[in-house]
Amino acid sequence: MSDDARRAGLDGWVRFFEDLNPAALDRLPDLTTEDVRFRDPFNDARGRAALRAVMEHTLAGCGDLRFTVTHRLFAPDLALLRWRFEATLPVIGRLDVIGTSEVVQAADGRVSEHLDHWDSGEHVYARLPLLGAPLRLIQRRLGVCPPTDSSAAGRSPE
Repeated sequence: MSDDARRAGLDGWVRFFEDLNPAALDRLPDLTTEDVRFRDPFNDARGRAALRAVMEHTLAGCGDLRFTVTHRLFAPDLALLRWRFEATLPVIGRLDVIGTSEVVQAADGRVSEHLDHWDSGEHVYARLPLLGAPLRLIQRRLGVCPPTDSSAAGRSPE
């Protein structure tokens, strides 16, 4: 795989996320292999149809959605992306997440695997009404340092 094809493919993939909207989903065949795998804390989708369903669900459930890729790192067989995801979700409210993605590409630069890494416990589960308080209690009991103000943002006191 040439670095040029890989960089062009990754540029297209980054633009896809930064401009994510329903019309952008039609670009998936140009950007991904047929058997693409997409994994995040809530999904493990295999194939373009499954990936499209994940993206449609994301678009339907998130208001004011915005991805911003802040860093890219190329290794011989992998690209790493650091990104910020912002959205408004029902029940949880405003979400502001920093995460990373491992991106594997085919020889032509299309994405064959995209694996997201981010803390769903802190950003989602701990903010749910019935789960939040018990999870924060467990965190306090297992941790040595108390949570910082930024990690407690958006949480209600017990």
